[in-house]
Amino acid sequence: MRLGILGGTFDPIHLGHLYLAKKVLQGLSLDKVIFIPTYLPPHKKNVRISSDKHRYRMVKLAIANEKRFAVSNIEIKRKGRSYSVETLRRLRKRYGPSTQIFFITGSDSLKDLGKWKDLEEILGLCRFVVVKRPRHLIKKIPRNFIVLDIAAKDISATDIRDRLKKGSSVSRLLPGKVRSHIKRHALYVH
Repeated sequence: MRLGILGGTFDPIHLGHLYLAKKVLQGLSLDKVIFIPTYLPPHKKNVRISSDKHRYRMVKLAIANEKRFAVSNIEIKRKGRSYSVETLRRLRKRYGPSTQIFFITGSDSLKDLGKWKDLEEILGLCRFVVVKRPRHLIKKIPRNFIVLDIAAKDISATDIRDRLKKGSSVSRLLPGKVRSHIKRHALYVH
């Protein structure tokens, strides 16, 4: 099996995430992409994020019609800071050594890669797939990384939250079911 994993805060999940997952799925002939909402992202300290229940539900709603997309609550159930190495260990154990795991990330994450917990072990558990993001140049690509030149959508969850606070339209940025969930639960209005 060829398995892609896409972790993130997903606060909220947006069309850029879905486009990226679809393009990587097709480009690398993956069998499945699993979205993994983080419980507490280690790189976002002192930042207020929506409840894990809302973020998980929004991902579930966003991918409902995609047969080769799945969502996992592996990091949410573990609680605490979400470290990729711990998630990868559990996925490796669950899917076995014959499964190829592709860790999908944006080029903006490369600048902090040296700060990741147990990076050498991570590199042994998966292959990194780096997708170029607008305004984030890749200066040096680590060995064995796959770089995909996908015309990534320049969509930001931070921008979406700001728009929602101001009452601006987000119809071209979010799936309809996610917009409905946000409206129903009055998320991001304060």
